[in-house]
Amino acid sequence: MNKPFFILITLLFFGIQSVFSQRPNKGQNNGFSNINRIGNDSIASSGEITVKLNGKTKYTDYKIFSHKRDTTYIDTTLTIEKEYKFNYLRTDNFELLAFHNQGQTFNNLGYSFNNLSFLPDIGFTAKQFSYLEIDEIKYYEVPTPTTEILYRTGLQQGQVLDALFTVNFHKRLNVSLSYKGLRSLGAYRRALVSNGNFRGAFHYRTKENQYEMRGHLTTQDFFNQENGGLPADDLQNFIDDDPNFTTRARLDVNLDDAENQFDGNRVYYEHSYKLLSSKDSLKEKDFSNLKIGHVFTTETKTYNFTQKTTTTGIFGDRNDSGANQNEAKSVITNNELNLDFNSKYVLGQFKAKLNFTNYSYGYDTILNTNSNISKTKLEGKAISVGADWNAKINNFQLNATGNLTPGSSRLSGNFLKGEAVYKKDSVFALKGSLLISSKSANFNTLLHQNSYDKYNWQNNFSNVNTRDLGFTLESKWLNGSLNFTNIDNYTYFDEDSQPQQFADQITYLKAKVNREFRLGKFALDNTIMYQNVSSGSSVFRVPEFVTRNTFYYTDYWFKGKPMLVNIGVTFKYFTAYNANAYDPILSEFRIQNDEQIGYPTFDVFFNAQVRRTRLYLKIDNATSDFSKKNYFSAPNYPYRDFTIRFGLVWNWFI
Repeated sequence: MNKPFFILITLLFFGIQSVFSQRPNKGQNNGFSNINRIGNDSIASSGEITVKLNGKTKYTDYKIFSHKRDTTYIDTTLTIEKEYKFNYLRTDNFELLAFHNQGQTFNNLGYSFNNLSFLPDIGFTAKQFSYLEIDEIKYYEVPTPTTEILYRTGLQQGQVLDALFTVNFHKRLNVSLSYKGLRSLGAYRRALVSNGNFRGAFHYRTKENQYEMRGHLTTQDFFNQENGGLPADDLQNFIDDDPNFTTRARLDVNLDDAENQFDGNRVYYEHSYKLLSSKDSLKEKDFSNLKIGHVFTTETKTYNFTQKTTTTGIFGDRNDSGANQNEAKSVITNNELNLDFNSKYVLGQFKAKLNFTNYSYGYDTILNTNSNISKTKLEGKAISVGADWNAKINNFQLNATGNLTPGSSRLSGNFLKGEAVYKKDSVFALKGSLLISSKSANFNTLLHQNSYDKYNWQNNFSNVNTRDLGFTLESKWLNGSLNFTNIDNYTYFDEDSQPQQFADQITYLKAKVNREFRLGKFALDNTIMYQNVSSGSSVFRVPEFVTRNTFYYTDYWFKGKPMLVNIGVTFKYFTAYNANAYDPILSEFRIQNDEQIGYPTFDVFFNAQVRRTRLYLKIDNATSDFSKKNYFSAPNYPYRDFTIRFGLVWNWFI
């Protein structure tokens, strides 16, 4: 058995065992109401858990908290949005173009800049699409022990398992354990993927909310065999649909023994203590309070590429120094002290922040005897100041956050993000946002080493400056978004895989609209995205149009309506563009001018909900057997052929 899966099963077993061994005696409720179970659970219509509840316990008691403390609920319904999110990332990947094997990387069909961090990253971005950042970790509050299992078949001896177990040992103390594991061989040679994401999270508060704390631990690893795509002869065999190569493993590949590994470990802990508070005598809730807080984060990321033989024709000359360790390692530690003043009827919530950051990135030694690199590490520290502000004025919600890091270190820069949200009951919500960011380029563009000569550099790039103005509309009739983005000193990899900074400004427009039409049991869900790069299109590449149209049927089947089905077909198309090429040494995408990619795909799905279980059956690229073989994820990397996938999502509420 795969070791991570064994660890997860062991944790779940002992967690469930401990819960049952500590169940209260008859007559005790341990602070929670019981759930009555019946033979046919009711189908949830608005996010409810599909059980009938009595007493004080209801579906809204099963809460999920985001990093920003937004609250949602455990949702066991079956919707078209769930179909879009039933993938390895568990997010709607409308703006991504997947490689053939799940767990591999993605090419970009669009870009978003509204979630930038104020600190630079290690880079190797092609390995980090499935890396869980701080704001992607969830926290829970549940009246009964809760489990969720996602299972999905992979390609050629592969599967994905994402398991969650969460329990409240007390109403104010929750602990959750999660693990997502993937192993998939792939249809082409040397395409094995083996990934793992472990998350452990908790949150606790005292009875009067005087003291609060929460935190998480993550351990993430991503292993890929790298085949370098198809060589010219086999690429032509694929395009010509040669019947001798319908079994894709018969096609030759560019690399026979290359692989890379990306690992990440993070500890995150935050806590606060309420110094002063005054209560509203009518509502018996805090009118205002003053808190002091501390946030500690330490994160380590490592990356290495290994290859025993030399592929001179693809990567150039190679000179190995014989070093035992060739990994790039990044360590960032941040301590934040903050003072939080919350006055609901005056200023809203205002938090002043002071951050102390230490960083280290680099290698243990020189990896190439021909290298001109003078230093093996980038190290330093910085102090930054910042503030957060949140206020609600009538139907307006105002949010702002900012950080300033003065000085001349690589961490110097600034970050400002503000948004205003106007919500008219459940009719519509309109949001405007502004982001201004100045920060260092990723570390691997500043310093990189490899045994291949051309992959060694030491740069002193200027800060990347990003400005993004966005508008979002959500309503019963139409959902849409519009973003204007300007980027100075845009950093990219050129056709020779060398990092460069664009001398001019990138000007990028993205508009996206979604509208669903319904007629009885049938619906047509449409999403279209328009993009325009008026300046900088020579280095910033996106398709002009991307569209997704899903025609589907929804109904209850069988007597008593025990099953809800969702059956349909999804058409997706993007216009031809010079899609970025993938470099397996860097795990980055580089620009190329030789090949355009753009094609339609059809996916067929049959989904069903039975009580608290959602079943998913999907045919990817259903028309590939008789369509033109022009579908690629990147130059030399074909997209997946006709593939049948099965999976499920199953919830238990003990």
